[in-house]
Amino acid sequence: MTTDIDADLVEAGRKLFARDWQFIWASPSIETLPPMGALEVAFAGRSNVGKSSLINALTGRNNLARTSHTPGRTQELIFFEVPGKSDLRLVDMPGYGYAKAPKSQVASWTGLIHKFLLGRASLARVYVLIDARHGLKDVDLDVVKTLDRSAVSYQVVLTKADQVKPAELEKKISETTAALSKRAAAFPEIIVTSSREGTGMAELRAAIARLLRERG
Repeated sequence: MTTDIDADLVEAGRKLFARDWQFIWASPSIETLPPMGALEVAFAGRSNVGKSSLINALTGRNNLARTSHTPGRTQELIFFEVPGKSDLRLVDMPGYGYAKAPKSQVASWTGLIHKFLLGRASLARVYVLIDARHGLKDVDLDVVKTLDRSAVSYQVVLTKADQVKPAELEKKISETTAALSKRAAAFPEIIVTSSREGTGMAELRAAIARLLRERG
C-alpha cells in the first residue's frame, strides 16, 4: 500500500516529470526496438486498465499517450523520452487480455510483451497496472510469472481507485499484497492511483526518481 515518502524524492519526481516528455519511437516487433541506452521503465496491464491515462497524468501531458475506450488500441511498444536527456525512457506496452482485434493480432502483440520483458537489458522496472475494481486476474499472473523468470523488478499500481468504495479498495489492496508476497522480484508496496483525480501520482513519480537515483 502507498506509504509516506521522502519530501526530497517527491520534489525530485516532480522535476523529473515536469520536463518536456515526447514520443520518440514505436516498435511493432522485437526486431524494431530502439537501441538501448537510457534506463527504461515500462507500464504493463490488461487492455483498458488505463495505462495511457496514467502516463498522461504522470507527465502532466493530456495527449502524450493515446487513450481510447476501445480495448487493445495500443498495439506497439511506445517509447517516450525528454529531448537532450538520456537518463530515462518510459515505455507504454500493448494491453494484454481482451481486445477488439483478430485473435492472431492479439496473440502477436501479447508475444511481443513477453519477449520484451524477458530480453531487454536496459529495462529497470515494470509497473504492472491492475484495475482496482477487479483486482488480479489470471492473465495478470501470466505476466507476473514472466517477470519472475526475467528477474526484472516490478511493482503493482492499482488504477481507477476513485471508482471503488474505500472498504472494497482496502480488500483489493490486501488480496493483491497477499498474492505478491512470495514473489522475489515484486516490490512489496502497492501504489494506489487515480489518473482522473491525480491520486498517487506524487508517489509514483517519487518511486521512479528513487530508482533513477539508485541506478545512476
